[in-house]
Amino acid sequence: MAEPGSTIRQNKGGSRFVSLNAAPAPRPAFPPRPQGDLSCASAEEIAAVIRTTWPTDSADNRWRRSRGARDLLRHLEDFPGESWQQRWEASGFNEHGRPVADLQTTRKEKSQIGVGTACLFCLRVIQPSLEAFRSNTFLYYGQRFLTAQNDPLLDKFWAEVQDKPVNPVHHGVALFDVTVALTTQGIALGDLTPSSFLHYAWECRRQGLVLGQRGAGSRFPGHLAWQVLHEMGHLPSHGPTTLKAALLTGRLTVEEMVDRYEIRHTGIRQLLIDYLDWRKPELDYSTLDNLSRHLASHFWSTIEDLAPDQPDLRLDSELYQRWRDRAAVRSDGKGARDFDPILRAVRAFYADLQAWAAAEPEQWAVWVAPCPISDTDVRSYGIRKRQVKERMDDRTRRRQPLLTTLVEHMENRYSHSHLHALLEQAVDAAGGATIALDGRIYQRLWSRADERRVRLGGSANVRVRDQSSGKSINVTAAEDAAFWEWAIVEVLRHSDVRIEEALELTHLSIRQYQRPGGEVIALLVVAPSKSDRERVIPMSAELFGVIASVVRRHTRNGRTIPLLPRYDPHERRSSAPMPFLFQRRIGTNHEVISDTTIVNMLKRRCGELAEHHPAFHAADFTPHDFRRLLATDLVNHGLPIHIGAALLGHLNLQTTRGYVAVFNEDVVRHYQGFLDRRRQARPADEYHPVTDTEWRGFEEHFDHRKVELGGCARPYGTPCQHEHACLRCPMLNINPKMLPRLDEIETDLLARRTRAEQEGWLGEIEGIDLTLTFLRQKREESQRLARIVPVNLGMPGLRPAGS
Repeated sequence: MAEPGSTIRQNKGGSRFVSLNAAPAPRPAFPPRPQGDLSCASAEEIAAVIRTTWPTDSADNRWRRSRGARDLLRHLEDFPGESWQQRWEASGFNEHGRPVADLQTTRKEKSQIGVGTACLFCLRVIQPSLEAFRSNTFLYYGQRFLTAQNDPLLDKFWAEVQDKPVNPVHHGVALFDVTVALTTQGIALGDLTPSSFLHYAWECRRQGLVLGQRGAGSRFPGHLAWQVLHEMGHLPSHGPTTLKAALLTGRLTVEEMVDRYEIRHTGIRQLLIDYLDWRKPELDYSTLDNLSRHLASHFWSTIEDLAPDQPDLRLDSELYQRWRDRAAVRSDGKGARDFDPILRAVRAFYADLQAWAAAEPEQWAVWVAPCPISDTDVRSYGIRKRQVKERMDDRTRRRQPLLTTLVEHMENRYSHSHLHALLEQAVDAAGGATIALDGRIYQRLWSRADERRVRLGGSANVRVRDQSSGKSINVTAAEDAAFWEWAIVEVLRHSDVRIEEALELTHLSIRQYQRPGGEVIALLVVAPSKSDRERVIPMSAELFGVIASVVRRHTRNGRTIPLLPRYDPHERRSSAPMPFLFQRRIGTNHEVISDTTIVNMLKRRCGELAEHHPAFHAADFTPHDFRRLLATDLVNHGLPIHIGAALLGHLNLQTTRGYVAVFNEDVVRHYQGFLDRRRQARPADEYHPVTDTEWRGFEEHFDHRKVELGGCARPYGTPCQHEHACLRCPMLNINPKMLPRLDEIETDLLARRTRAEQEGWLGEIEGIDLTLTFLRQKREESQRLARIVPVNLGMPGLRPAGS
């Protein structure tokens, strides 16, 4: 099994990260020995070197460092080995979860042996594994390592890191990342390659060893370090300029797509490669990737697991049924897989081979076989598609009344919130000054790190302390997050664009159009997404205001919008650097906001709202919900559906119809309009005032509808058209209280049927059987209705007597 750092590109998990050529650095011919070879020196000799390497005015500090190192070395003397490295590995301290502090009992002794161990690492007496290094806690390790190495290249790196106008905390993290990578791989900075640094980043992520993160996660270390190493020319100039660019996957070739699934049948493997190559020009990358997964993994790889000796595409019914049962379940066993796309892909595969064989028999004819997927298997696709449509319509109806609440919450968090006002007042306040706002007192925080950041050309985040709770608040970061959350929701709900289209908007997407009358209309040019079709959206005043706010935020203080590349996870390629609107500063870099960030943001906001609005517990929002809501609103308010399709970027009107959910109030409104039009077409004399005779007839009609088993639902003013054969009449509504009476009637009918059989009355038997059929249907329906729990509609009723 390949580790994440290997060069094998079999990424079955579907992660968008893959370390190309990520591997630890080879052992150098001349390992770095900053103070000479101490691998076999005595403990006293090493202690003396420690005292001279880090001279200090405090004799106590010098003694603590050397004493801590002696304590560890004397412990290692009890283990076999010729060098300290061999004894270290034999001791078990080179494994995860074995800190050297466990050798001591008091806090002072633990700190002492910890700093002594750090000195041994810096002097290259011991080369720890990454797990062993991070099992210990070392303060100021980067600075201590820098002093011991006396490496001009490392000194240059540190100087350039400090010149970066970012928070000095990031400076220390960058130095820590590089020094730990050098320590654990036993190399000098001159031997650090992109591959070895990628290996360090991968291992830290895999083991959850990133600073500020607990447990395995998705973060990588070393972003600022990689940037500085590239800028100073240590990393190849033609290589990735950022660590993120080095980690993101590129496109796979068709052969690599198929070979992910280790198909053993060489003929089928080549057939799939040829087939996908033929289909490649008409498909985008993500569709081609999905098709390769359906055919190579879900189809043929599964067939090989079930029947390793299967020679060709001719599948018998038994094998086909076993394949269906296996492929319809997820590989992890967690529920059913969406099986329709797999069936349609395999069916199209067989059909294409048959069609292409007529034109190129030498290549395709040998593989032609009857398709095992019958028409019956795919006939239910339309039913399932309608069921999906019904579920999406229900989802839209549930979220439509909650949209206003969500929008107001976003606006309050940014435009009208306490947070926005706090930033405006605190930004000009001096360090230590107090700020009163809405009855609460805050104190502006200011540190040496803030002063240094401003001195280096950066800007310090506005941080305050709430005097009532003592809690520190990074107002700049909180306000920035609130702005982007508000902006993306407003753009999505006013523009009807997909999330990937919103994130691809640039400063160049804003255009204007002058109508013949002189009116200027603001336009938003949406780059092609799913349909490869660029479209232009006229901007409403609300949408234009949001876009203008985004541009003003980027260009304040005379700045220009940074040019950044955007990685498309679907197409697996990075765009050219462009002035994307939805970008923000994260740590030391500007980055385009990802769609995953937007999804998680909406989940957090809906979670907040659920505390006061329980409906949000079961109705959180996704970016695509705004698109469906706006499409429904436009069409239901009279916008022609073909115009709606153009605005949505749909090539097929049926796709647009699938987006539109019909609300109950729309049904009522259209029905009322139909009644109004019918009334206008009828003669006016039909609407004369009701006479007493007509009213008595109206009341008597309802009396005449009462029958033994329940009530008749025939329209007003119409006679019985079924000759009072109530059991056979579809207008009869059975009263649940009369169910015992139905049993009596059934018993009587069965007795009559027995007599008719004895007498040979065949016509009577036919009539009785028909009546029994209707009787049993009505009884089942009445029993079903009787099981429904009554719903209290809150309708007014008569008060009990005497109340």
